[in-house]
This record gives sequence, structure tokens and C-alpha cells, in this order.
Amino acid sequence: MDAQYQCLVFRQVSDQSLHDSGIFCRTTGFLSTRSSFLMLSHCLKLVVAVWVIAAILLVAGFWYHPADIIPQWYFAATFLFVPLLFAQFIVARLVNRTDSAPKAPWWSVIKAWLAETRLMVRLVCWDLAFASNRFPDQSDDAFSQRGRRGVVFIHGFVCNRGVWTPWLKKLTRSRRAFVAVSLVPVFGSIDRYVDAIEQAVRRVTEATGIPPLVVCHSMGGLAVRGWLRSSLDADVRVHHIVTIGSPHQGTWLSRMPFPSNAGQMAIGSVWLKNLQSNESASRRRLFTCFYSNCDNIVFPTSSATLPGAHNRHIPGLAHLALAFDQTVISESLAKL
Repeated sequence: MDAQYQCLVFRQVSDQSLHDSGIFCRTTGFLSTRSSFLMLSHCLKLVVAVWVIAAILLVAGFWYHPADIIPQWYFAATFLFVPLLFAQFIVARLVNRTDSAPKAPWWSVIKAWLAETRLMVRLVCWDLAFASNRFPDQSDDAFSQRGRRGVVFIHGFVCNRGVWTPWLKKLTRSRRAFVAVSLVPVFGSIDRYVDAIEQAVRRVTEATGIPPLVVCHSMGGLAVRGWLRSSLDADVRVHHIVTIGSPHQGTWLSRMPFPSNAGQMAIGSVWLKNLQSNESASRRRLFTCFYSNCDNIVFPTSSATLPGAHNRHIPGLAHLALAFDQTVISESLAKL
């Protein structure tokens, strides 16, 4: 049997979400957009289940004998992310000592850590795992008005469209056209996301008749720069680009042994150097870059800035918190 007949075609979830469909081919091992996207959601659901079990065992331990009910290794492994997250903030604060950006006081760092811990639990336990499709893409006739600008959203590393929930809620209520891209494969090269971004820009443009606003978080900012590089006319096909905590100049954290796309985000990586060598001053003027001196993922602080762009410093916010900040949301959507 020919290889093409060995491919399993996944059903499209909604007429508006073309990027949620795909194929898995036994001969090539190609993982589809939809299957990879769902795999991430399932992994997050498993994490939530582990946390719930740990919480139940913890409560039961108060009534019985904790040592008999809760293995110490299980409890430690379940909540290990809390001290690990704090360690990120400590390292970021130390690395930022030599950076030119304003320094965050230690009390601000601790405050940002506490807020990020709460937000991470909410994101993992609900927005990313269970509610990522709560607000589906709106690019059909009912949600598009000719001449009324739409938005393309591009999330970051090991994430999904659920990170945009507050944004999508606003746009759904105002009946704005939007498409929230799902970047797959999760651990693939950033260059592999070009096609998904191209489809999203095309869909929103066709729905509205005008170039969209593009909003990116973290690695999404590099993904859109990769897309701009891939198309000769890409600059005129977008109205403006907003990046939020994007490692435009790399991040110290990517010096660790991470997979392909994370390695590309390392400071001084070959991929970043090639990207920068192909960018004009006029292209960078399309960007507004939000960054923070308490970002626990993208640091040193100034690495989230892009020379020639409008760089906007929002002090005291961690990496995820930047995408949920009302100032960032309102100033970004004001560019519509």
C-alpha cells in the first residue's frame, strides 16, 4: 500500500480552526498540529491529576498519620516547582546586576515570584489544560467586518493558546476577528512555525480586508521574526507587531541543555545571528516590545528588547504575568 494511504486524517474540530486539523503518517512519523497540541494538553491534565492526588493525601494526612499516607518523595516531587521557580528569580536577579536595564529591588523580585506561582497554578490547572479552546478562533463572516482590524496571537515555548484567554475574551465580546496560533511541534525548530503563522495572517486578512495586528509572547516573538524573514512582502502584510517578554537577543536560561527551539534562543546562537543579519531598520520599527526587570525566563532584562523598536519597560512583572497585565493588554489592543 502506498505511503499516502497509510496516513490517518484527523477530523477538524471546528470550521474556523484549520490549524487544529492534521495528519499522522506511519511511514514518516510526522506528528500533526492537532495531535501534538492535544498531547501537550493531556500532559498538563496529568500534572493537574498528580497535584490533586497530592492535595487529597495531604488533607488525609492531617486526620491520620502523614508518614503512612504521604510518601515524602511524592509530596516533594509534586510541589518541587515552587522552589525551582524561586531559584529562577534568584538567578535572574543576579545575572541582571550587570545589565543596563533598571534593577529590580529584592522585595519586587519576591512579590513577582509569589504572583507568578499563583498564576502558573491557574494556567496549568485550567487555562492551558482544560480551557484552551474556551474562546475559539473568530474569522468567519459573523465575526469579521471589512475594514475592522483583526489580531493574530502567537504563544511561547511549551504553551498553547490558553495563555491568551483574557485577550480572546475581550475580542470575542467586541466581535473582533482573531486567530490564536498553536505552535507545533512543541520542541521543533522555530522555523517550522512559519507555515502556521502564514495561515493565521492570511485568514485574518481575508476576514477583515486589512493587515492584522500580531501579538506574541516569549518565543512567539522570535517565531514571527522568522516568518517575516521567510516572505518578501511580509512587512506590508502586518499592521504592527507586539512582543511580550520575547528573547530577541536570547536568554541566559537557554544555555542549559534544551531541545532545538530552546537552543535557538540562547544568547549568541547561530540562529539568532542569522535572523538579525536579515532584518532592516524599517522592519524593526514595526515592533513594540514589552519587557520587565523581573522576568524569570528571559534575562538579562535588556535581552527582551529589540534595537530600533519601541521598547516598553513594565517593571516588577514575571514572564507569564506580563501577558496578563492590564497595561500591556490595553496598550497593545489600542494599536488596533
